[in-house]
Amino acid sequence: MRFYQKELRLQAYPRGFHIITNEVLRAFPELEEIDQGMLTVFIKHTSAGLTLNENADPTVRTDFESHMNVLVPENAPYYIHTYEGADDMPAHIKASLMGSSIQIPITKGRLNIGVWQGIYLCEHRNNASGRSLVLSCFGLSKEGI
Repeated sequence: MRFYQKELRLQAYPRGFHIITNEVLRAFPELEEIDQGMLTVFIKHTSAGLTLNENADPTVRTDFESHMNVLVPENAPYYIHTYEGADDMPAHIKASLMGSSIQIPITKGRLNIGVWQGIYLCEHRNNASGRSLVLSCFGLSKEGI
């Protein structure tokens, strides 16, 4: 059994939904040592989230952003937490709806995801700085140890 963990600092992304699968894979070459296992990706922020979804057609990510803005609008009159800007409280709600972590199976040293799936950073702030992820991977090694 192997266990690896590291932090990945992402660049600042604009508000929206961004595929970060390749960044995660580049930062974590140890995945190749796992024959059967799991990868957990956790985001250390309360105004951005993670999800796994369509990785080919960019209009899916645009539609995600549009729908989330309808579902959780800015400047709702009942928001009390407003001193960090109109996008802050909605960002917290959106981050909770999307989630702060995802788990992906690892099979034969690769993420066992569908051909059309990718890891999304769901950035809900207008002017966010880079985001920090904790990547944890565990499983049986290719050598069976």
